[in-house]
Amino acid sequence: MKALIKKYPEKGIWMEDVPNPECGDNEIKIKITHTAICGTDLHIYNWDSWAQRTLSPPVVIGHEFCGIIQETGKNVRRYQKGQRVSGEGHITCGFCRNCRAGKQHLCDSTKGIGVHRNGAFAEYLVLPESNIWPISDDTSSEIASFFDPFGNAVHSINCFNVIGEDLLITGAGPIGLISVAICKFIRAKNIVITDINDYRLNLAKQLGATKTINTRKDSIKNCFDELNIKHGFDVGLEMSGNGQAFNEMLSSIYHGGKIVLLGLLPKSTCIDWDNIIFKGLQVRGVYGRKMYETWYKMDQLIKSGLDLSKVITHKFPISSFDEAFKVISSGQCGKVIMEW
Repeated sequence: MKALIKKYPEKGIWMEDVPNPECGDNEIKIKITHTAICGTDLHIYNWDSWAQRTLSPPVVIGHEFCGIIQETGKNVRRYQKGQRVSGEGHITCGFCRNCRAGKQHLCDSTKGIGVHRNGAFAEYLVLPESNIWPISDDTSSEIASFFDPFGNAVHSINCFNVIGEDLLITGAGPIGLISVAICKFIRAKNIVITDINDYRLNLAKQLGATKTINTRKDSIKNCFDELNIKHGFDVGLEMSGNGQAFNEMLSSIYHGGKIVLLGLLPKSTCIDWDNIIFKGLQVRGVYGRKMYETWYKMDQLIKSGLDLSKVITHKFPISSFDEAFKVISSGQCGKVIMEW
């Protein structure tokens, strides 16, 4: 089968013929129809320091996908051939303390498809039945292909109550953009998002942001009077992975405020701990999605009318994968979809 693989320990990815994966007794084989490019895939493409210490080429990359069930193992009972599905890309051990407590998203032996094992940028993907999620008729295959980052956003937002609250989001990447749409849909009061990318800030405005701020041109606190924010934001969603943005968030959050930390900050990041300690802030780290409560909530949000179609800005046939990666590298895009 055709697949995009990280073949060599250097910049780039390659379209190659690789063996068709076999379907085990408790597994499901999916014919991929749509995939979405994640920031993780870009790290792998560029072969940066994270990729170098995490991957062992060759490996089929990609973990955001939608497809049609091609084959089911003999023990599979809940799914049928021809059914449209996506799936959780984190394969957990099933036996550790967290897995047995129903907290699989905290499994310390998690293996990610497209990173630790062959992934979804291929004609076929095999996953355990327990990792499969059925896609309802309410959801397009394009939207279903990025349920993974959609889940990151839902999981982050569900950490704290945002209804009627003043909200600051740092980082207008795809997860930040999706978060804007969700928070608008569930009625946060003010949704302020920051970035240095005007293209993505404009996209955030279209998705429902109350205020967008390019922090190279303006200060976050300059919007307080305009939005009638008296003392600071109630909740912060850090999705930029930028140390300066995080510290600006800390200084802009009200005493007793709450912060969700999703962006991976550089290890060299210096934090003003006074802002956390003396303000009594709650800071919670988030990784992945709750299995499978977050998936249920994603499904229900779409069925309730949440529209994420504006997050998608580019679509390419898989034969144009090089062009798709150039677009995502430019930052002048939202979600980029590749059709198989």
